[in-house]
Amino acid sequence: MVTIAHISDPHLGSPYFVPNLMNRVIIELNELAPDAVVVSGDLTTEGFRPEYKAWLAYAERIDAPLLTVPGNHDSRNVGYVHFEDLIGSRMWSTDINGVRVVGVDSSEPDLDEGKVGRVHYPWIKQEFRAASTLNIFVLHHHLLPIPGTGRERSTVMDAGDLLEVLIHAGVDVVLSGHKHVPYVWRLEDLYVANAGTVSSMRVRGHGKPCYNVLEFDGAEVRITRRFPFDAEAHQLAAFVPTGERHPREEPFEHAAADHG
Repeated sequence: MVTIAHISDPHLGSPYFVPNLMNRVIIELNELAPDAVVVSGDLTTEGFRPEYKAWLAYAERIDAPLLTVPGNHDSRNVGYVHFEDLIGSRMWSTDINGVRVVGVDSSEPDLDEGKVGRVHYPWIKQEFRAASTLNIFVLHHHLLPIPGTGRERSTVMDAGDLLEVLIHAGVDVVLSGHKHVPYVWRLEDLYVANAGTVSSMRVRGHGKPCYNVLEFDGAEVRITRRFPFDAEAHQLAAFVPTGERHPREEPFEHAAADHG
């Protein structure tokens, strides 16, 4: 069994950040003892170094390895340089007992909108060519519009092209954050799981701070939502990955060949 906890948008430095929530989630994560914790961005509010250090004071108490990508708030005020200094690379890949996890930075400095960019597509394809039993892609911004999040500018600007790349690469699950609304979409054989904010009261409507947990037993993937101080796991999705790892023919490449 591979267990990956997914937290997002703690927002250190915000007046809406609740230390008691973060402390409780750390206890719950350490009791869960996942193989890794994915953090899909917005560790900070303004990207300032003291906010990053405040986040690290919490993060260092989490026993499991952290896999972190920056969010739009983290890249404010040239904050991405502090991310690289204190957190690590903004793009990475790793294997967790046969599960391939690839993370990219979708943030743009001082902009709320995000983009991955076609310059990174070959790298993404290459990283997913390794043999694996499950492929997971991590970014901060939405890949598909999420209900209750306002205008659809919350998706990455190159969402259509990126979706094509991920589906061709055999990605099974996308993990993201950004607008603090937990939701799961299915598109073909791809599941897109968005996490809410883990420790901020900057929530929409009657939403509550929460985080997700992905479990993979080698056959079935199960994604659940957890609320701090609530022992019940609320199921969001359960599915069997297709196991397909052969890229389909890409229409634009085919058209170029036909008219070359």
